[in-house]
Amino acid sequence: MEKNSPTPTFPQKDKGQSFLPPDGTTSHSSKLSKDDNQVAGYAEEGREVTALAQQLGNQEAAGSYTLGCSVKTLRSAAESAGFALFDTDLKGIKGKQNLLDVLARAANFPPEFGANWDALADALCDLSWRPASGYVLLLRNASDTLGLSANDREIAQDILADTVVYWRQRKKSFWIFFS
Repeated sequence: MEKNSPTPTFPQKDKGQSFLPPDGTTSHSSKLSKDDNQVAGYAEEGREVTALAQQLGNQEAAGSYTLGCSVKTLRSAAESAGFALFDTDLKGIKGKQNLLDVLARAANFPPEFGANWDALADALCDLSWRPASGYVLLLRNASDTLGLSANDREIAQDILADTVVYWRQRKKSFWIFFS
């Protein structure tokens, strides 16, 4: 995880904030019927997905963030942008080997993946088996420690930060979201 990540500008639904410009076209007034509210909600969600897909293409902003929108919205935006999304659930994960295993499954690493830190760095900076316009790594239910010792956590954070830089140098975005 980048130590000096820029402040995230992704939607914060629970706080009522959004990076989408307010245009008033999807406000839900009491005059709208239930069906009108549903249609307006889909339109708003569609604009949110479109804006997020555009923002995912911003290579300079790519880094590690706390996810501020739904997983569904992120998944739709990544698909719209042509990005590969690697979705991992880290609930209950403890230890380096378990973390490496869950990441390997999520990103469908090749069978020869060595299940060590060097192999993780190599695999995240290759991804030739998963060509895409960019990449999103979603780490759901991640604890502050990632289930790792302090030393291993620092190594993992460095690998993730280096991965973001590696892809940025190749004109692709690599995003890491924690939820």
